[in-house]
Amino acid sequence: MAVRERVEAHRAKLRAQGLRPVQIWVPDVRSPEFAAEAHRQALRVATAAQTSADMDFVEAISEDWPE
Repeated sequence: MAVRERVEAHRAKLRAQGLRPVQIWVPDVRSPEFAAEAHRQALRVATAAQTSADMDFVEAISEDWPE
C-alpha cells in the first residue's frame, strides 16, 4: 500500500470516529521579523511608566518557573 493510500485510510478512520482535520497557522518564531517585533514589544513593556496588575501577576508566577 502506498503512503498516500495509508494516509487516506487513516484520515477516513478518524473521520469515521467523528473527527475532522483542522489547520492552524502560527507565527514563525524563527523569523527575524518575529524576533524584532518581540524585542520591540518587550522594550515597551519594560520601559512602561507604570506596571499593571497583569504584569504583577506574570512576575509573581514567573518566580517559580524553571529556567
